Amino acid sequence: MSRQVAEVIVAGHICLDIIPAMDEKQSGMSDLLVPGKLVNIGPAVISTGGAVSNTGIALHRLGSQVKLMGKIGKDPFGEAILAHLRQQDESLVEGMILTPGEHSSYSIVISPPHTDRAFLHATGANDTYSAADVTTEQLEGARLFHFGYPPLMRSMYEHNGSELTRMLKQVKACGLTVSLDMAKPDPESDAGKADWIAILADALPYVDIFMPSFEEVLYMLNRERFHQLEKEAPSGDLLSLATGALLSELSTQLLDMGAAIVVIKLGEHGLYVRTTWDEGRLSAMGRCNPSPSTLKEWLGCEFITSCFEAEVKGTTGAGDCTIAGFLFSLLKGTSIEEAIHTAVGVGACNVEQPDATSGIPPWSDVVSRIERGWAKRKMNLDLTEWSINEQQLWIGPHDKWYRTGRDAE
Repeated sequence: MSRQVAEVIVAGHICLDIIPAMDEKQSGMSDLLVPGKLVNIGPAVISTGGAVSNTGIALHRLGSQVKLMGKIGKDPFGEAILAHLRQQDESLVEGMILTPGEHSSYSIVISPPHTDRAFLHATGANDTYSAADVTTEQLEGARLFHFGYPPLMRSMYEHNGSELTRMLKQVKACGLTVSLDMAKPDPESDAGKADWIAILADALPYVDIFMPSFEEVLYMLNRERFHQLEKEAPSGDLLSLATGALLSELSTQLLDMGAAIVVIKLGEHGLYVRTTWDEGRLSAMGRCNPSPSTLKEWLGCEFITSCFEAEVKGTTGAGDCTIAGFLFSLLKGTSIEEAIHTAVGVGACNVEQPDATSGIPPWSDVVSRIERGWAKRKMNLDLTEWSINEQQLWIGPHDKWYRTGRDAE
C-alpha cells in the first residue's frame, strides 16, 4: 500500500530532550551545580523537542498528512529521536534526514522544583541544515512548508541568512505556501549578534506567514527597545509590556519586508495577527492562499485574542502547537476568525498536559469545544494606544468583538 502524499512539510530544528526528575530538596541551581558534588536525581524523561517535533506532531494529531524533515546524525541520540517519532506514526520518520558523521542535537533540561528551567543545548546536525537538504522531489504534492528555529541553526543565520533565503526561495518557486517560526537566540552567541533585520529583509519576501513570539521579533527588529523593556519588566516578563501600538509597529515593519500574514505569539496573553492590504500578495501565497470566497475577509485585518481558560500542567511547546492550530485552519480553508480561535484553542489543549503534544486532540474536538462556549481568559495588555487602520478587529475576552476604524459603524 502506498503512503498518502503529505500535504504539509515541517522542516528545521529537532533535538532530543533529556529531563532528569528532581525532588523538592533540589530547589535551586546552587544545590546542583557544585564542583565535585554527587547529586542523586530520579529517572529521566526523554522526548523530542524543536519545531519539527512539536509543530509537526501537533499537526499530525490534528489530522494533517505530515512529512517531517529534521536533520539528525546516525548515532544513539538520532535513533532515540526516530523511535519517539515512530511511536506517533511510522510514516513520520520517512522524510527525516540522516547524516553519517554528524551528531544529533540534544538538550539536557535542568528543572528543579519552583525554579525556572535551564538548558544545556547542543545544536548538532541542525547547524549544517542547508537548502540542499530540501529537494524538489521532497516537496512534490505538498501544499504548505513550515520551517522552524533558524536562530538555532548556524548555516541559516551565517552570511546574513543567505542559505535561509535560498531555501525559502526555492520552496516558493515550487508553489507552496511558506510559514516561518523563530527562536530567541542567546544575545552573547553568534546568532544573537547576527543582523536579523538584514536577514529578515532578504527572507520575508518568500515567507507567507511569519510566526515569531513577541520577545523574538522585538529582539530582532529593535534591540534597544528590547533591552529597555527588559529593565522595566517585572521578573523579566516582557510580554506584560506589549501594547497595541508596539504590536502594530512591529507588524507594519514585517509586512513592509514582504510577509503576507504576521502572527505574533503573546504567551499567556494570547495571539496577535496582522494581514497585508495587498490583495495580489495575499493571492500569491501559494497552495494555501485564502479562497476567492474568503479573500476579502483576510485582507487588511488586525486582530488580537486572549487565550482560552485551561488548567495548566506544562507550557512546553505551547507556541509550536498554537502555530499548528493556525496552519491547520489555513489548510482547511477556514475564515481568519476561525483560524485565530482554533490556534489559541490548540495552544490551550497543549498546556493541559505536561509534555509538548499529548494534549492535542483531533481538530474537530477543538472546534466542538470552542462552539460549546469555551471561556476566554481576561486580557491584561495595554491596548489604549492602538493604532487606527482601515479595518481593525479585536477578539476580546469571552469572544466579544470590538471594531474600530472606518468600518466601525
